[in-house]
Amino acid sequence: MISYLPPLLVLFVSAVLIAVRRLYLGRTAENSKPEGAVERSARRRADFLIGFAILFITAMTLLAMGRTPSYKYGPIRLWSGDIKSDQNSQQIADPYTFTHVIHGIGFYALLRLVPAPLTLGTRVIAALSAESAWEVFENSDLVINRYRTATLSLDYYGDSVINSIFDIIVSMLGFFFAARFPARASIILVIFIEVALAFLIRDNLFLNIFLLLFPVTAIKNWQLGL
Repeated sequence: MISYLPPLLVLFVSAVLIAVRRLYLGRTAENSKPEGAVERSARRRADFLIGFAILFITAMTLLAMGRTPSYKYGPIRLWSGDIKSDQNSQQIADPYTFTHVIHGIGFYALLRLVPAPLTLGTRVIAALSAESAWEVFENSDLVINRYRTATLSLDYYGDSVINSIFDIIVSMLGFFFAARFPARASIILVIFIEVALAFLIRDNLFLNIFLLLFPVTAIKNWQLGL
């Protein structure tokens, strides 16, 4: 049960911040009337501060869980391309960073299904909260051990905090891409990322999730080149 508490804490704090946001903006319902430049400025300022607060709380939670701030055996680097290296998931970005673009696109699609009228800012905060909670849960001992036994990540020992925070930011890039361009563009981007990762590293988001749920030995051996 304890593995579920940190992500639930992130979601709870995010919900409180969203409630405070609504009080700060003095709205009882989203899109209730046209807003002027002052109202838009206040909304953006509130959204930025809440987003920063969620990232800060996520980082502090990860540190409290024992995750390292950054790669502890060398300097911080922008990119680590070898997924079998101990720098994978420790530096700012790596091949798995691209899967978080898909996370953002997926969150945008799911939030479009919500019947209540929501501003883009509200949807962004909701997506940010969900991605942050996932990053925390992904770095729990429960999921780390599952990754080590069921997927290609045999030596996985959790993400560094800097890697997790950048993954969350990248997911928001995917969210804004989906918000800006037609749905078919998002579908094409998702397929391109999945195919490219499967070709380059023999892994992608679909295989990652599939093996977490159904650890098929034949697929795992193919990924390892056996």
